[in-house]
Amino acid sequence: MTQDPADGRVLVIIPTYNEAQNLPPLLERLRLAVPECDILVADDNSPDGTGRIAEEAAAGDARIRVLHRAGKEGLGAAYLAGFAWGLERGYDVLVEMDGDGSHQPEELPRLLRAVRGGADVVIGSRWVPGGRIVHWPKYRELLSRGGSTYSRLLLGLPIRDVTGGFRAFRAHVLDAGLLADVASQGYCFQVDLAHRAVRAGHRVAEVPITFVERSHGDSKMSRDIVVEALWRVTAWGVASRFRKLTRTGTLES
Repeated sequence: MTQDPADGRVLVIIPTYNEAQNLPPLLERLRLAVPECDILVADDNSPDGTGRIAEEAAAGDARIRVLHRAGKEGLGAAYLAGFAWGLERGYDVLVEMDGDGSHQPEELPRLLRAVRGGADVVIGSRWVPGGRIVHWPKYRELLSRGGSTYSRLLLGLPIRDVTGGFRAFRAHVLDAGLLADVASQGYCFQVDLAHRAVRAGHRVAEVPITFVERSHGDSKMSRDIVVEALWRVTAWGVASRFRKLTRTGTLES
């Protein structure tokens, strides 16, 4: 009998940049919530010593590993490196989780149950019934809701929280075809992966989560990230509609 991926080897990938205060409690909570999972901290050479703190944690826990990267290259690049690391080592499920404590480790079992239930990709969603946010300024909520709605409508995605970054993937989803030429960074990276997964015919599910604003440090959200997301999503949407028109023969003379 084939082993279910959710009962197999699970790797949680945590990209970090200046998360020295947030990382230790996050690792402790994650170990308690899902003790059987392995953890990969992908640190972008944090000036505040996050990489050193991760190494100290790894020295005392064989299930924690650290991937040191040369510098700050963005969320997307960190996850791509983490995916490659995990796939090379034969993990069955790969999980994205923020390093700032916004994603609650105690909710990870909910995502893994959805994988066990048959989903290929599971998104921890703030915008489905039961999902919520805590201590977020109103402008951030409006920006996130608006970005998800814009992406969902323009790309025709059956996903409420398109920009959500708490995700679990079956390993076969993250093949070369899905990840080939992914260049988007920041939150646009999450839209890109969701769009690719839906287009490839993978089963995408959402489960409600509680998203909590970080307690320490500064948000990585910037104007450049927002601008990149806007123009990339618009370009993908235009290209997608063009392909549909071409397939239906609307553009034929």
